[in-house]
Amino acid sequence: SILLNYIKKNNLNIGLLGGSFDPAHKGHLKISKIAKKKFKLKYVIWAITLRNPFKKSASLNIESRIKNLKKIIKNNKFIKMEYLEKKTNSKKSIDIVKFLLKRNKSLKIYFIMGADNLIQLNKWKKWKELVKLVKVIVFDREGYKSRALRSKAAKQMNKKQWIFVNFKKINISSSKIRKI
Repeated sequence: SILLNYIKKNNLNIGLLGGSFDPAHKGHLKISKIAKKKFKLKYVIWAITLRNPFKKSASLNIESRIKNLKKIIKNNKFIKMEYLEKKTNSKKSIDIVKFLLKRNKSLKIYFIMGADNLIQLNKWKKWKELVKLVKVIVFDREGYKSRALRSKAAKQMNKKQWIFVNFKKINISSSKIRKI
């Protein structure tokens, strides 16, 4: 992709927001905009995955999710959709981060996640290695803050490795949208 070639040649701060985006929504967009501004990011990559490894399956097929995702980001040129699973032959975050860093060792990656993901981060493959390669940006989510801040990963991570971002939350989630 054009973005991956661009990354190879430039020193950049980029955000990485991974997920099944089932479906993508304005909450994803809002945290991407906040991260861009707060951490001076050139791009935020939305790395879509075939399915969340902690869920049975996605409700929409990958083609529908990509189409929906492109519609949501079309007016936000700093957000780039990438389906990196095919290029990395893996759906694991650690492999995607290593793939990007292999292209450019001086890349600074801000790994964006919701507080709900911080709660289970310690179950991710090679999570301790992952948090050493990136700066983890955790966005508060309705009803998750205290559990996230008390989580195993939160307690074990070095304070320089991550930051918790409080913000005016949008009470929306992909699972709520799927129930509509």
